[in-house]
Order: sequence, then C-alpha cells, then structure tokens
Amino acid sequence: MPNLEHLKKQAKLYLKQHRDQYYPVAAAIRTVLPRYGHLDDNQILNASFKLADAQELVARKSGFESWQALKKGLQTMSDHSDNPVSKPFLVLAEPQLFVSDIHKSCDFYVNRLGFMLGFLYGEPPFYGQVCRNSARLNLRHVDRLPFDRDQLAQEDLLSATIVAQEIKALFLEYQEKGILFHQSLRTEPWGARTFIVADPDGNLIAFSG
Repeated sequence: MPNLEHLKKQAKLYLKQHRDQYYPVAAAIRTVLPRYGHLDDNQILNASFKLADAQELVARKSGFESWQALKKGLQTMSDHSDNPVSKPFLVLAEPQLFVSDIHKSCDFYVNRLGFMLGFLYGEPPFYGQVCRNSARLNLRHVDRLPFDRDQLAQEDLLSATIVAQEIKALFLEYQEKGILFHQSLRTEPWGARTFIVADPDGNLIAFSG
C-alpha cells in the first residue's frame, strides 16, 4: 500500500520541478491532467501550477480522481489490511519500443496516431517518449532491430496494448487518416473490441476497448 507521506513528498517534488522549469514534468502534467492537454511544454511550465494541482497529479497517476479520493482510498486499504507493512503499488506501465529512426517514429506517432511528443533525449536523440492522454510509449533507437519484422507480423507478436474508450471512434479517426491496419476493428471471443496498427519498424500496437 502506498504511503501517504511519501505521496505528499512526491507532490511537493512535482511542484518544485515545475517551478524549476524541469521540462520532463511538463509531459507528465500534460498526460495526466486533462486541462493541460492542449498546451506545449513551455506553456505548461509557465502556467499556474499549485500544490493542489501537484497533489491531483499524484492522485491520478495512482488511479484516483482526486487527492481526497486518494486519501480516502488509502484509509480504506489501511482499515482492511492485516499487514501494517507497506506493500508495492504499481502505478503505470510504459512499454519501450525499439526503433531504427527515432525522428521517423515520432513523426508517425504524433502526426498519424495523434500522440504528443513528451520529450527527446540525446544529441543526436536516441530516446524519447510519445503520449496521448494517459497512454505513454517510450522509443529507444537501436542500430539493429532485435526482432524480425516479418515474424512479428506473421505471428501477431504485440509490442504494446493500449486500452481506449470509444474504440470505434478511434478506429474511424485512424481510418480517415489513411492508416493501414495490421488488423481491422473486430470483436474478440472474450468480448473486447480491438484493432492493431504497425509502426514504421513493425512494432504491433493493439488498441483495445
């Protein structure tokens, strides 16, 4: 179970990073807090960002709608816990995709799939992140891809699965943009509706609703 004092410190750290113009925190703010979703990094770092906003950021990353909901949830977990020792709490997964051309990959995810560029790192860049709402994908440049693209396609070997609301609307959005689907929208035997997109390096990204 996450510790409330630790989460309070994390919120204060986010607040300090914002005040210090630490650009990676802008990507987290934009991804998690919808009201900042239309702003770029500089606009976010120059916008008003208070402790209450930082606490909401921590709460949403922990799976709660608000700081008050997080505190109530922690209290409920504490009341029903037989073990007073803090337990690990998984907050977010960020799949890492191996790519041969990081600029080409970023262009695909941003201009074709509607993601936003979180950051690029290195000179020349070899690592980056793209995000759309709460979904994040990390891109890692490699000189030689560690997989066979044909095998990925033939065996439907997924690199990442993104759960989405309004899955049909997302499929139609991509269809209008001329995206070529590895798998069109369909209903799976277990009830989920899915479609799959292949990026320029053959990474298969499944969208599921």
